[in-house]
Amino acid sequence: MPMTDNQGSFLNRISIRRNQVSNMENNHEQDLEDLELFQKHVAERFSDLLPNDPSSTTDSPAKDQTALLSISWYRKLLDVFLCCEAEFKALVLIGRDPVQFSKPPLDRLVPDILDRSIKSLDICNAVTHGLELVRHWQKLAQIAVTALEQKPMGDGQVRRAKKALNTLLTSMMLDDKENNYHAKAAERTWSFGRRSGTNTTNNKDRTNGTFRAMSWSVAKSWSASKQIQAMASTLVAPRGGEPTGLALPIYAMSTIFVFVMWGLVAAIPCQERTGLLTHFPMPRNLNWGQSLIALQDKIAEEWKKKEKKGTTGLLDELQKMEKVAQNLVDFAENFQFPAEEEKLEEVAGQVAEMAEICRKMEEGLAPLQQQIREVFHRIVRSRAEVLDVLDQIGKMSTPVPY
Repeated sequence: MPMTDNQGSFLNRISIRRNQVSNMENNHEQDLEDLELFQKHVAERFSDLLPNDPSSTTDSPAKDQTALLSISWYRKLLDVFLCCEAEFKALVLIGRDPVQFSKPPLDRLVPDILDRSIKSLDICNAVTHGLELVRHWQKLAQIAVTALEQKPMGDGQVRRAKKALNTLLTSMMLDDKENNYHAKAAERTWSFGRRSGTNTTNNKDRTNGTFRAMSWSVAKSWSASKQIQAMASTLVAPRGGEPTGLALPIYAMSTIFVFVMWGLVAAIPCQERTGLLTHFPMPRNLNWGQSLIALQDKIAEEWKKKEKKGTTGLLDELQKMEKVAQNLVDFAENFQFPAEEEKLEEVAGQVAEMAEICRKMEEGLAPLQQQIREVFHRIVRSRAEVLDVLDQIGKMSTPVPY
């Protein structure tokens, strides 16, 4: 992930300040400045993900015209997540006295965000498997494109295209759970870090200082929508007067965790998305909250419309693929050789559109999968660093034997 100039200067600023010896009053003022800068960066990054408002008459510079909910848009969303996470970790961890994390409310908030990170790992795995299914759909669409691009177009090519497209549309209409098992057989193994049968934050889930990977078979009862609901259920804005000033950035990063994972689940086929939340608490009184609320409203609106029609997901390329595939099936069912020239020209346009969709998927799906893996490993590493801090607290509170 390329580091932005803003991010680089922010991380350098934190590192230099925390290594300097200064009085408590200056430290407090600097912490407030750093917090303001972090929130400003969050607001700017998520604002950049919003589509241009065509009714706006302001002279603000035009944003990149990446289609909302497209593969390219989700790659930008994951870049935003990685940038925010890096700054959050620097703000909260670098040069901090570990004792701060043992005092209220951090003694409650830190375990909460660690739990959210575990649930995010689950979702990263589910989305990765969902993208494999999307790649399968792309291959079926490409078979149809290749068949229908043949000249002259005959019965054999049309039958081949129709078979591939019917398989594609049937798979798209399957229930999320059925589709996952269809794509990966009855059971799959997911590898990710999990805590060892306890809600306490200790070092049982690490071996030799590294995060231990565990494998588990996907249970039929696992639900992406319930996972998101569990992540959002404890999302509560901090109260005023919190002494360390760290509750607000932890809340901001927790909100980002929930929003990004929710957005991925809405777009990409995942096991059991029925009843997916369309709204969860967002801070209207904070500058970064406005951009997140606007994005949430747009995604929720699309989800409500799509949920009534099927379970493919909101990914822009998938929605276009489904529409074009249905049009091409309608053509194939009524095809008679030789076809009318006007009809062939119309179909050629739709085949070209499907070819463009396949091209975008071919170029974008592998990098998107790579970014999700990067997010997964970043979460694992950051979680291990937090657990190291908690270990230090545990050692300080343990009485030394005589």
